[in-house]
Amino acid sequence: FHGRGERSCEVQFIAGRMSQVGRVSPKDTIVLHPYGRYSNAFKFAGEIAVLEALAHAQQNYKVDDDRVAVRGFSMGGAGCWQMAVHYPDLFFAANPGAGFSETPEFLKFFQKETLRPTWYEKSLWQMYDCNHYVANLRQLPTVAYSGENDIQKQAADIMEAAAAAEGLNLTHLIGPKTGHTIHKDSLVEIERRLSHLAERGRRKVPRKLSLATCTLKYNRMHWLRVTGLQEHWKQARVDAQISRKNQIVLKTRNVTGLKIDFAPGQSPFGQGEAVTVVVDGQEIDGGLASTSWDFQAELHRAGKSWKSGAASSDGLRKVCDLQGPIDDAFMDSFLVVRPTGKSSNEAVDKWARSEMDHFKAQWRQQFRGDARMKDDSAVSKDDIANHNLVLFGDPQSNSLMAKVLAGTPVSWTGSKVKVGDAGYDAEHHTPVLIYPNPLNPKRYVVINSGFTYREYAYLNNARQVPKLPDWAVVDVRTPPDSLWPGKIVAADFFDEAWQIKPVP
Repeated sequence: FHGRGERSCEVQFIAGRMSQVGRVSPKDTIVLHPYGRYSNAFKFAGEIAVLEALAHAQQNYKVDDDRVAVRGFSMGGAGCWQMAVHYPDLFFAANPGAGFSETPEFLKFFQKETLRPTWYEKSLWQMYDCNHYVANLRQLPTVAYSGENDIQKQAADIMEAAAAAEGLNLTHLIGPKTGHTIHKDSLVEIERRLSHLAERGRRKVPRKLSLATCTLKYNRMHWLRVTGLQEHWKQARVDAQISRKNQIVLKTRNVTGLKIDFAPGQSPFGQGEAVTVVVDGQEIDGGLASTSWDFQAELHRAGKSWKSGAASSDGLRKVCDLQGPIDDAFMDSFLVVRPTGKSSNEAVDKWARSEMDHFKAQWRQQFRGDARMKDDSAVSKDDIANHNLVLFGDPQSNSLMAKVLAGTPVSWTGSKVKVGDAGYDAEHHTPVLIYPNPLNPKRYVVINSGFTYREYAYLNNARQVPKLPDWAVVDVRTPPDSLWPGKIVAADFFDEAWQIKPVP
């Protein structure tokens, strides 16, 4: 992963890759350099660009999928940290250098900022704060690097402390008397270590797993998936072990659903053997191991006990890739829907159209893309099937908005915006929210919002994290600025069933 470059553009990046071999070029290795949609530390759409680039390389070149490493320096080191902790089962090793590994401590240390976050901003830092996911490095050999005199050594120091609290001894190589670069002797040692790790390659079926996450967005680890949480943005944890007694032993925290999936040929159980799953001390019959050497089991929590099988599919619930927050809608294909009707409230209409134009401009600047846009009257069934819909306007000006709001916990008339039991004057207030689209619950609908961090966050990649949760109410009498779309008078996450949380 490359470092931050204010003047980097696609043509320059491609020209550089066509004319230069990077500093990291191990023997008998294909080196993939993702552009990652410019300078976003390979987060959000940049993260998806990385995954798509890797998949493309694997499909078109003779890549050994068990010998893929992830590496990066500076902003690329930050990208390496987050890919390593979120997708540890894709790689045999990680080598992050410098960069940042979380938001609050880095900004206080590097930027000398006095932070005054809202409670939901603090919660949302956990999406990309890698120290909350450090347990996942149990499955991924990691060789961190820092220059002794580099202020960005802080990133690995934070991860080293978090690893120690987890009982892990993080390998942290330090270039002597070195600033923001990789010391030549350290690079030799990094290559030596990764070369030996490559000999072993990725472990396909580890017998012990630890999975830590704060969101169902990142819910996988080899043969284990978390399919339900008791509450998002509080750390969930699963420790799993395959015992010698044909048992899978699981210990969980903040988890309500689990899926075990060994592909054909990967099951650790002999044909016809009876398998038992022990979860939080409760034994559940897993049935007989199959003749094709695969094994699957699904579990869900019912009250204080665990049951075999998936949870009831009645009603909505948060699942992977349909869990929010608002920014998650822009990690997949989306379509911006323009209003063509007449709004009931001039101030809200003016604000919504301005925010739509603002999003279009910021998507181009921060993610190097042109947002697809259509009039509300031109949206087709294929659009609803294939895209997350991003609706701007109000129910009077945008014909789709009235249809979808009827299937959400939010109501909006010409006179009042109502969220749960709370009401707001519609003349000066607008809801912004994300929700499974009632017209196609496999996709999102977003009301009056683009990605939620704004121009101020562009100045430092560590700030490029969500600013708003699943829903908020904006008072448009306060003009938008580089931090907020207006005055946020209320905001929260929906619960795990996509309903308004009760007021404490």
